[in-house]
Amino acid sequence: MAEDVEHMFWYNMKTGEVEQGFQSPAPDRVGPFETREEASRALEILRANSAKWAEEEAAED
Repeated sequence: MAEDVEHMFWYNMKTGEVEQGFQSPAPDRVGPFETREEASRALEILRANSAKWAEEEAAED
């Protein structure tokens, strides 16, 4: 992941828009993402990560 997060892409959970840099308050955005396209798929990526982590956690029990 790039070090310059200020210029990376973020998904605004409140508006559903992709933003570059710190345009909205932190509680409203998720990221950072390397590309605009990746940020536009933020909800899909978050769901996939959550499912993966839940699966890993269940396997540990």
